[in-house]
Amino acid sequence: MIARWRWLLHQMTKRLWFRASLFSVLGVATALLAVVFNDYIPASLPARIGADAVDKILGIIASSMLAVTTFSLSTMVTAYGAASSGVTPRATTLVMEDRTTQNALATFIGSFLFSLVGIIALSTGAYGAQGRVLLFAVTIGVVILIVYTLLRWIDHLSRLGRVGETIDRVEAATIHALKNRVEWPYLGGVAYPADGSVPCSAKAITSLQTGYVQHIDVHALGAIAEEHETQIYLDILPGSFVHEGMRLAQVVILSNEHIGDPGACAEKILGALTIGVRRTFEHDPRFGLSVLSEIASRALSPAVNDPGTAIDVLGRGVRSLTCWGKPTEQMAEIGSGCERVFLHGLDVGDLFDDFFAPIARDGASLIEVDVRLMKALISLAQINPDIFKSACTRHMSLLLQRAEHALTLSEDQTKLSALARTLVH
Repeated sequence: MIARWRWLLHQMTKRLWFRASLFSVLGVATALLAVVFNDYIPASLPARIGADAVDKILGIIASSMLAVTTFSLSTMVTAYGAASSGVTPRATTLVMEDRTTQNALATFIGSFLFSLVGIIALSTGAYGAQGRVLLFAVTIGVVILIVYTLLRWIDHLSRLGRVGETIDRVEAATIHALKNRVEWPYLGGVAYPADGSVPCSAKAITSLQTGYVQHIDVHALGAIAEEHETQIYLDILPGSFVHEGMRLAQVVILSNEHIGDPGACAEKILGALTIGVRRTFEHDPRFGLSVLSEIASRALSPAVNDPGTAIDVLGRGVRSLTCWGKPTEQMAEIGSGCERVFLHGLDVGDLFDDFFAPIARDGASLIEVDVRLMKALISLAQINPDIFKSACTRHMSLLLQRAEHALTLSEDQTKLSALARTLVH
């Protein structure tokens, strides 16, 4: 697992303003570069290549990039609205973090500032004849970059915010989170005791905030446990909803000689936990499965009436859960120095409840959805019986009970029951 500062830095790099600011600074620095290297250009070179044309080119870039940026921003906002209303508001975050969109906007803004600074410097005579040559060469490079970005941006606009594209992003984020949790089942720490027991001498650490746990810095907790000679038992995972006064962890003191100030130790532990107003996809596989299920439920609503999307999501859910059921040859990864940090693992039953329960509830009256859902359970039970069979059987039973009340034709119920016998046997 990554440290908290690296996680925060990663979150910052996914914001639109970060790339736009970076490209803007780069554009300004590039425009001023010609002033620094003015003396290194031969005096006879400007006349040969017609560097005086740079004034008109920069003027065209400045006027056109401002218009393109405004258009792109309005298109981006429309795409966000389409993703929110057509798929689910929870998926809008992934659309906003789209790198192609951010790179395009950053390129347009950076090019605009480059041309603006270039025009100002030219009007003051800061470049001179030799400086114009370097500015002309850089301007040609900027034009090529703009053309390439525009071509990619036009192709990307045909997919941005569409239902299928947004579902692809949610699926990819879910699979990434599941694979990461397979590699680090306890986030780099040690498995919580099987019986859930903690020494009676443990002292509770309670929350000072209300929100969702977004990140747990297990390496920092391991360092705290070693420094204060303690064991830390976490009662939460990324995605857990916590409130003020709720117990987050329990600390067992191993040596009274090294504990120091208990309040300082508790403060350090709370500092290793990031709590925010909403759930995130990176370290919370259950959230990704819940969002996929929410997309299917919205498609099954009477207002949308799109069972095809729900059936498509079921296939994606099977593909995502398959990552969890793949056997691993290596042992669970434990971070260096994290042997005193204990965490719970994900429960297969919870993963199935997050994904299958809402779809089974909202699609119970549609035989095509019931059949596809039953086939999905059969597929997962065959992929890894040891892990999935019990959860598949439980959801099969719930599906049959719902179908018995929702399906009006006995033939449909018989068809579904016949499929269920395939899973049982």
